[in-house]
Amino acid sequence: MKSEDIQMLKMNGDRIPVLNMYCGNQPVLICQKVSVSVSSRHVLLCNVILNTWTLQFLSWYTLSQNANVSSVDNNPALHPLWVRCDMSDPAGTTWFGAETVCMGNRVSGVKLYSVTCKGSTVDKGSLITLDKLKQEHKKRHHPTSMAIKGSARFNLFGSTVVENTIIESQSSVTVDFKWSHVESILETPPLSSIATLNIKVASMNMRSPMYEMYRELEFLQSLANGLRTGETEWVEPLESMSAVNLTTAFLEAFLLHLFLKITKPKTETDIFNSFLERGDLDFVEQLWDRMRKSVTSYQDIGDCLKLVTEALRYGDIKPWIHRDSSSSLSKLILQSYHQQIDHVSLTGVTPVQMLLEMGLDKMRKDYINYLIGKELTTLNHLCYYLSTEVDLQEQVIRLRKLHHLLEIIEICTTFLCLPYDRLFLLTQSCLQHYKTHPYDEEHEFKLQIKPALISHFYQKEQPVLWGAEVSSGHGSREVRTSVQLSDRPLVDHVIFETDYPNETVNGDSETLAFFSTMVCCSLVSFA
Repeated sequence: MKSEDIQMLKMNGDRIPVLNMYCGNQPVLICQKVSVSVSSRHVLLCNVILNTWTLQFLSWYTLSQNANVSSVDNNPALHPLWVRCDMSDPAGTTWFGAETVCMGNRVSGVKLYSVTCKGSTVDKGSLITLDKLKQEHKKRHHPTSMAIKGSARFNLFGSTVVENTIIESQSSVTVDFKWSHVESILETPPLSSIATLNIKVASMNMRSPMYEMYRELEFLQSLANGLRTGETEWVEPLESMSAVNLTTAFLEAFLLHLFLKITKPKTETDIFNSFLERGDLDFVEQLWDRMRKSVTSYQDIGDCLKLVTEALRYGDIKPWIHRDSSSSLSKLILQSYHQQIDHVSLTGVTPVQMLLEMGLDKMRKDYINYLIGKELTTLNHLCYYLSTEVDLQEQVIRLRKLHHLLEIIEICTTFLCLPYDRLFLLTQSCLQHYKTHPYDEEHEFKLQIKPALISHFYQKEQPVLWGAEVSSGHGSREVRTSVQLSDRPLVDHVIFETDYPNETVNGDSETLAFFSTMVCCSLVSFA
């Protein structure tokens, strides 16, 4: 193999599952073989074959960090180096790694890692025992004392399996456990464990009580997109009556003093929805609700708003609105109380902008109604999300963030049944996160909880990831030997030969098949 066949990449360790356990999100150097497809000219990333090249890379890395080699004295510590391997050796090695050990600013040694893997099996008797794991650690390090810790991950909400076919979900809730004093492989995490929920929620689940509000937000987003790009994607109207006829009927009800509250038939999700659906919708909010379900063009919006502004100008209606309403139409209504209405030219983008303002006003109040009503936050903590000082595009973005928060709270309320103190803490965490981060449905929000709160979810289930780690030493000189049992391979650059492929393993069978990944560490100290 030639040197030009080797590629060195720099990335964060958390992008590779097996490295994440040791490197977290710190930068690492990945060494791998590169081959070029003649037909497509696309660069294909392959594993580095386990041979003298691997040993050379690790040797060079170690020598470059050894201060006793005069030519490299005072070199700064390098990022950890990890080399992909192909399992062709008897141990089944998939990675070799090296990272520096520092005392102060001085590199005092290097830790060398090996990662070995085995294909999936349902035979628990073939899995490594705790005694063998301890023996492997003693053989390498001869410690005077050792500590052993356990970890596990369970899926609580997400993808499901129907007839051995995995139906993927965009939302997921997993829980990570960490505990000490492990007694057996695959033991259930004790109630004394530290448990952390990992919550990732997508906003398009049709089964969610939040789905109707999501559709309302999507219409709002389409208006904002139309203002930005000049093109709007109109959705199929939810009302059979045309927008103009619906608005006319609405105004006629006001002329007859039939200002009625919007009522909807009760459903099984009303426990959650009752905090979302307000009974105090004012004139502008009720108009918005009708228009969003019926308009199919810019012309519709302009014609509907023309009917309303003329009714206001001629004094045909005197509707009430919320005191803190900020939309342009609300301001016209306030002016109508004094028979002084500014002229509004309902041409160009003005009608769309007016409708967008109406929707923003209404939905902000919806979210406030829920969050304040459930005492999950205060208006002071919502100032960032409720500000009308920023442009309309930014207002929509902040509203989407609030909606995402409510989607997360909904799952934790209706599915996990978390108590108030956990919901309050989660709300504050999400609000704080979104003040400084962009909208991202792939982000996992984390929440520490007591295992007893969710024990009925996991105690009779099999983990998707279970691990045991033996360690000795302290600080930077701590060394660890670990095993991870997982329902899917933790290594993606090797094809495992197994009787239990990923698509069927963990199907309807009660016996879970596990892939085994073992990480061993050696400490090389510089004299």
